[in-house]
Amino acid sequence: MAAGYLQTGFAATATFELFARHLPGRRNYLVAAGVEQALEFLETARFSSEEIDYLRRLDVFRNVRPAFFDYLAAFRFSGDLWALPEGTIFFPGEPVLRVAAPIAEAQIVETSLLAIIHFQTLIASKAARVSSAAAGRSVVEFGSRRAHGIEAAVYAARAAYIAGCDGTSNTFAGHRFGIPVYGTQAHSWIMAHEDETDAFRDFLAIYLENAILLLDTYDVRTAFGRMLDLGIRPRGVRLDSGDLRADSIWMRQKLDAAGWHDVQIFASGDLDEDRIDELLRSGAQLDAFGVGTALSTSSDVPNLPLVYKLTEMEVDGQVRRAAKLTEAKETYPGRKQVFRFGGGHEEYSGDMIGLAGEQFLGAEPLLLPAMRGGQRLAPFDGSPAESVVDARRRFLDARKHLPERLRALHSTYPSYPVHFSNRLQQLLDDMRQSLVKSTAT
Repeated sequence: MAAGYLQTGFAATATFELFARHLPGRRNYLVAAGVEQALEFLETARFSSEEIDYLRRLDVFRNVRPAFFDYLAAFRFSGDLWALPEGTIFFPGEPVLRVAAPIAEAQIVETSLLAIIHFQTLIASKAARVSSAAAGRSVVEFGSRRAHGIEAAVYAARAAYIAGCDGTSNTFAGHRFGIPVYGTQAHSWIMAHEDETDAFRDFLAIYLENAILLLDTYDVRTAFGRMLDLGIRPRGVRLDSGDLRADSIWMRQKLDAAGWHDVQIFASGDLDEDRIDELLRSGAQLDAFGVGTALSTSSDVPNLPLVYKLTEMEVDGQVRRAAKLTEAKETYPGRKQVFRFGGGHEEYSGDMIGLAGEQFLGAEPLLLPAMRGGQRLAPFDGSPAESVVDARRRFLDARKHLPERLRALHSTYPSYPVHFSNRLQQLLDDMRQSLVKSTAT
């Protein structure tokens, strides 16, 4: 696309918007994440001489003039970007990003922006459900070993923390983003010792008040007795298999009888939001959860319908709006803004998607300028650790203002009200009429 624009002299400033077409199953809202990494990409995107030489040799580029490859050698993103701050709850049709740049630049960055925003938004939206199901109890992201690659593991931890998890087992994510890190014993530690009591004693000697002992390697209740006989109070105990409800109730009674009221019972092992909700509703005495595979892969909904669509072009000072008019994949023309009603001490009552220049009394515009001329703007210029803490705070506050029905784990009706402004609707209708007239002639 970029080579085509350059070779034909198609010079335009284009506006593209990245948004979700619809909500996937059992999702009542989505959580914006990955904007920090999108900005990093736009700041640093370059083409090396080796990469350019590779492109020159591709048969598909055999008719492309040398000027295009010179363009790639000097490539720098020079456009403007508006974004939803990370941690913002959003709904279908609402732009997460709005990119305005020379059309070749805007086209080159499309796939990377979609991949970056898609993955972290996917995981954050899953983590929001898991942390909601825990009903105030702690959730630790445990999914690195099942994530789709080590880079995905790091960014899954980041996204999960933004959307309500309290920490991660991934220490690199902790180092990179300032996320609290947690860990417990592995089954291999227990099995490597000839005696389970020695395994507990040696571990407690190292980790003292931070020790969380794993009790289900052989027999949960026997292991609990051995731990109790040591007389050394751990921070917590972990159940990774078996009857989590029955074992946690029995264990809570025994811990309290021993005066160990503050020792937590931590559950893990193929957990997701539904299993957590089921356990708590059935009376399980669990204080914290480690959630791995289901979280780092968003196993029930492994993708989101995010798209990146052209909405406007400026050519020789003339603005032309663009929209897709096919019924199943219709889009709205023009540069947009998202306006949210409610907040403060009230529930959110609805959103309006309007043109960027519109205003609505009592509504807060959500898209903020994040980049101008390829350079970051405040408030998107903080450190990686600051950005993730701010995003987490933003999400936790926003979730409190959601109507209660939307926090449910099942799809709810009515859905959150999102409307398009009259001016935006009129623009779309005008485009349809123009198409009908041109077809008729």
